[in-house]
Order: sequence, then structure tokens, then C-alpha cells
Amino acid sequence: MCTAITLQSQQNETFFGRTMDFSYDIDPHLYIVPKDYVWDNVLNMRPVRDYYSFIGIGQKLDGLLGFFDGVNEKGFAAAALYFAGYAKYDALPTYQTADQIASFDFLHYILGRCASIDDLNEVVKNLSIVGLPDPVTQTVAPLHWIAVDRGGKCVVIEQTERGLHLFDNPIGVMSNSPDFQWHMTNLRNYMDVSPKQRNEAFWGKVQLKPFGQGGGTMPLPGGYTAPERFVRTAYLKTHVSVPEDRTDAVISCFHIMESVSIPKGAVITDRNTYDYTKYTAFMNTSTCEYFFKTADNIQVSTAGLFMGCTQCTQLTSLGKLNRPIYFEKIQKC
Repeated sequence: MCTAITLQSQQNETFFGRTMDFSYDIDPHLYIVPKDYVWDNVLNMRPVRDYYSFIGIGQKLDGLLGFFDGVNEKGFAAAALYFAGYAKYDALPTYQTADQIASFDFLHYILGRCASIDDLNEVVKNLSIVGLPDPVTQTVAPLHWIAVDRGGKCVVIEQTERGLHLFDNPIGVMSNSPDFQWHMTNLRNYMDVSPKQRNEAFWGKVQLKPFGQGGGTMPLPGGYTAPERFVRTAYLKTHVSVPEDRTDAVISCFHIMESVSIPKGAVITDRNTYDYTKYTAFMNTSTCEYFFKTADNIQVSTAGLFMGCTQCTQLTSLGKLNRPIYFEKIQKC
């Protein structure tokens, strides 16, 4: 369970971010991957070279480094979300080719090789995504991906039984199953949702008046399923005031995601584990900065690709996402 959005400011800077909702224990770190970094394709152990540097949130486990989201030096950003019941990968190949990549490596692959959505369209033309168990879940995790470039163009990448497809994403929102086209069609069920107040209605001769403000939003769904989160996020991001600047954009992004952030205990899986929002993170694709907070620390922290590590030539960890919380003390003089 996750939700992702894009948002543009009045200065035409594109912001991209997500909630990471997960029922497995994870220990995410911030990593900087340098330009020309070489890593092994686990399918055939052939080296893969990253054309661009990027900053991303991921986890290294059992010698494998997998990324959840990130943004590269060209302002191309992407994230992986669960796609249960719909993702269908290619079978493990019986022959080796450089155009096959493991599902949990796909995000790293495109962050290191795409400067734009146009690049992404070319990259996936000759690419086969193969499902392999990842070290976190020990399963072949069903995934789909959302990507955006610095200009604001956004797509969803889904591989189903119909094959691998890129869908233009004009709403700039994504959640989980069903597929993206279903979610876009489902928005038509909420055409009457409005930020404006309806003053009264008559049922026959009976006058009905609203209890207070917000009457126009009553049709919005309130649960935590993927369709409900998609609708709420789509409504909010398309109705909030366009952010004036970078700071306003970051604040708006976090406020939007508050409506779909899942507290621990609100959702319990069939494995009797809590599925909740581990972290919420946003990226400025112009400056390649991250802004994030975690379930255990609601203070917003920031890190950037170009902050003090411009000469990095090796994979560099900036540390854990989870950090001790600090409360500012305000005292009388």
C-alpha cells in the first residue's frame, strides 16, 4: 500500500513524492549513486553502468541494494509501488541478454539511465522485466512504477498479462491495485465532489441544510483501500492552491499526503502484521532535494544530491531515514 503524487509550483518546479506504506520491517537509508557507477545485473551478472548520478531511498540486504524511490541529476524521478494481483513478469530467461532486468532492480535501472520520460519510452522498448524474490519479502513482489521528469511529464509503468505498457498520467497520482486505467475511470464516480458549500436542498417540502462547511466533499471515500486513497489524493492535489514557491510546495505536498497516511494499527494484514506509513518523502526535481519524515519522527528532514557530495565516486550512504526525534523547547525568558 502506497500513494504517489506530482505537484508543480507557480515557478514551474515539479515536485514528486510518495507515502511508503508497508507491512514488512524495513530499514531504509538515503543513498547517493554516482555517475558511471557499475553494478551487477543479478540475472546474468553482467555489469550495468549508470549514466547519471541520483539520490534515492533504499535498503541493502543480503548483498542486494534495492531502491524504493529516487531522483537523478537530470530531474528524472520515479518510485515503486505494490501492484498485487495484477503484476505479471516475464519468466526467468533460458538465455542471457543485457535487456533483461530483475523486477526489484528496475527502478535503479531507469534512475541511472533516463533523463526524461522520452528516454524512458526508449529504454523500455527492448527491456524484459523478470520476477525474482527480493530479500525483504522473500517473495516476487508485485510492483508497478510511476515516473516524472523535470518538465512535469508523468507516466505509470505496468507489466501485466497484457505486457509492458507506459500510460500517460495527466492526474499525477498513483496508488495500488487495480490498474491505473481502472483508477482513472473510477474518478468519474466522484464528479459531484466540490470544495464549494451547498447551502440547502429540498426533498419535497422538507428543507435540508448542511451541518457546517465541507458539505461538498461528503462523497469523498474515507477508507485506506487503494481506490479510496487514489480518489482522495486526486481531489486534493487538483484543488489545493498552486504553491507559490519551493517551501509552499513542500508544505502542500505533506498536507495532501496527510489524508492517506496510515497510522500503525489502522490496517492489519492477513499475516497479522501492521500495514502503515513507514515514511513520506518528496523530491524537488529541479534541485534534486529530498524532504522526508518517518512514522517515528514527524519532523521534516532534507538531503540533496548536490549537498556536500558533489565529488562522490563510490556508492555513499547518508544514513538511516529513521532518526531520533527532537522537540523544540520554547521557554519564557
